[in-house]
Amino acid sequence: MKNASFKQSRRDFLANSVAATGGLAIGMHIPSAVAQKTGVLEGAEVNIWVVVNPDESVVIRYARSEMGQGSMTSAPQLVAEELDVDWRKVRIEYADTNRHVRLKRAWGDMATVGSRTIRTSQDYLRKGGAAARMMLVSAAAQQWGVPPGECTAAGGVITHAASRRRTTYGKVAAAAAKLDPPKDIALKDPKDWKIAGKSLRRIDIPASVNGAQRYGVDTQLPGMVYAAITKSPVFGGKVKSFDDSRVKTRRGIIKVMTVEGDAVAVVADNWWRAKEALKDVQVDWDTGANGGVSSTSLLEFFKAGLAAPEAALLPNRKGDAEKAIAGASKVLEAEYFTPFLAHAPMEPLGATVHIQQGGRVDVWASTQSGEAMLAGVANVLGVPTDNVYFHKTQAGGGFGRRSFPDFARQAALIARSMPVGTPVKLLWSREEDMQQDNYRPLAMYRLKAGIDASGHVVAWTTRIASGSLAAQLLNLPLKNGVDGPATEGFAEFPYEVPNQRHEYIQRRTHVPIGFWRTVGWSQSPFAREGFIDELARAAGRDPYELRREMLKDEKRPLGVLDAAAKAAGWGRPLPKGVFRGIATTEPYGSFTAAVVELSVDGKGGVKLHRVVQAIDCGYAVNPDNIVAQIEGSSVWALTAAMWGEITVKDGRIEQGNFDTYRLLRMREMPKVEVVIAPTGGFWGGVGEPGQAPFIPAMTNAILAATGKPVRSLPLKNQGFTLV
Repeated sequence: MKNASFKQSRRDFLANSVAATGGLAIGMHIPSAVAQKTGVLEGAEVNIWVVVNPDESVVIRYARSEMGQGSMTSAPQLVAEELDVDWRKVRIEYADTNRHVRLKRAWGDMATVGSRTIRTSQDYLRKGGAAARMMLVSAAAQQWGVPPGECTAAGGVITHAASRRRTTYGKVAAAAAKLDPPKDIALKDPKDWKIAGKSLRRIDIPASVNGAQRYGVDTQLPGMVYAAITKSPVFGGKVKSFDDSRVKTRRGIIKVMTVEGDAVAVVADNWWRAKEALKDVQVDWDTGANGGVSSTSLLEFFKAGLAAPEAALLPNRKGDAEKAIAGASKVLEAEYFTPFLAHAPMEPLGATVHIQQGGRVDVWASTQSGEAMLAGVANVLGVPTDNVYFHKTQAGGGFGRRSFPDFARQAALIARSMPVGTPVKLLWSREEDMQQDNYRPLAMYRLKAGIDASGHVVAWTTRIASGSLAAQLLNLPLKNGVDGPATEGFAEFPYEVPNQRHEYIQRRTHVPIGFWRTVGWSQSPFAREGFIDELARAAGRDPYELRREMLKDEKRPLGVLDAAAKAAGWGRPLPKGVFRGIATTEPYGSFTAAVVELSVDGKGGVKLHRVVQAIDCGYAVNPDNIVAQIEGSSVWALTAAMWGEITVKDGRIEQGNFDTYRLLRMREMPKVEVVIAPTGGFWGGVGEPGQAPFIPAMTNAILAATGKPVRSLPLKNQGFTLV
């Protein structure tokens, strides 16, 4: 890869990212002398995960991104556990993205998406710590002339019990760094954990609270100039021409330019001047064929998908659903709708790019994938990846939007148009951020089921009409015509129904779509779990008991459902006017369930009295962080349920700021009781699963309170308000 131009498609990049192996990450190390020449070390780099300093402090590298989710603490806990070091002596720093690429992706997967940080990294994180410990012990054993097996390590101290000799990691680290990494690595039994499994304080919280935290937007460099940008208001549109006569002579304005043919940017000596000048640049847009698209036309297009004669069949078909429905005692049919949603991170998108003499390119940005940023900038500038140095910062929210480097590409192109050596900070306005998003796909669901005379569900059919993230965003082929994210919750259908058929039909639109926190699991449970409650009501069954019956052979989903119901006191009488709803889901390798208690007044005012969320994620690395993630997921879900909606008029997004895209306010946040019920034996995600059962539990409680099913979101459009 060195000294070669890095040009790969988004599809190739993501495919390569997924192919990263833990073995590469575990075994990679640099001998101390070589590493010192790179300027990487303060002390001795035992392997790429662990640096031990002479003062006994230990640096643990973190390869993902920190966006407030806390994994910059929990992931190093796994390394520290196997390293067996005093946590009080640990300092955590980001792994170097440029070095990661030069060493052929040594740190494995760097993307912070899909609840993967612990779930898919735990093995090589633990082995990285264990390998470093074994090398440190071997170095001490060599100095003493004894077998390594006679030595033990604990808290950064190595002991040879037979001779009563002791040494520390700091004293043998330089020698350990010269050893080959071990081939056979045994890991601790989680029951013996002393650091992992504990609610250690998050390292990012103090700086986030006291204002010392530095986000991408905070980057400041000598001689920096600033850019504001506006892209075609209709997706797919182009710049025909622009008139900058009203702004080019203003104080501080440096230049007005087009970017990638579909955007206009103003560069100035401060961002406010650039932003205000941009308003007065007259742009003639070629909006193409999409200028007439509206939410109404999109809904018609999706409804046509539900009625299409053929669709792709999911592989979990059983029996003959159509025949069983025809012979059922009761038949229920319903259509559910979930809208486009924006990511709306509190920190708007932006990047700083500094192209220097000699071809070095430095980039600062808040991101979910430093590797994608580096590759995107290298690609658009046509330079080798070795020339690009990406400096990762804390991100002020991501939720999937910061997975792709479009804003960094724009910043790089603007920087290239400036004199060499001029740092350029591009910052999107809130309106640009909201109206140029990659939105959560719009989706429609048509569900039909049959109930026999005994109240058992004997048949179920599903038809999903939705955009395809695989095909539209990633340009990947669909296996058998089925999009994975769009069918989440139905492809993994946990309920025992003897006759079932699930189908998907792709609906591609001009509106760009992207990964939005919890992805398909943020939508499909609303339909699936809502329909379960409708079936329970039609059969005269308790919705919890019906789920228990249908999950009888699914141990973990049933276990977490029971944990939530028990914690909420399901079956106990509620105060007059208060009703419960329940839902269960299986997202990202974890199992979650929620119970919501609420009341609805005569004007549609919804008051949440209690929220109980339960999760079985296999192992709890940092329980307090799991609680925080579930609470944050509840905020996200409640916001989406009540107000979340992106609409289209004349091909344009209508919402532009938080006045038209409402978020939950602090005073509206309900208390969330979190039940952590790990059963071990597997590793599930945490950051995204908490949102999945919340919305259906809430809408099922509304069904219980009003007798009317909620089949369309957001609730504001159904006459409900939050009180």
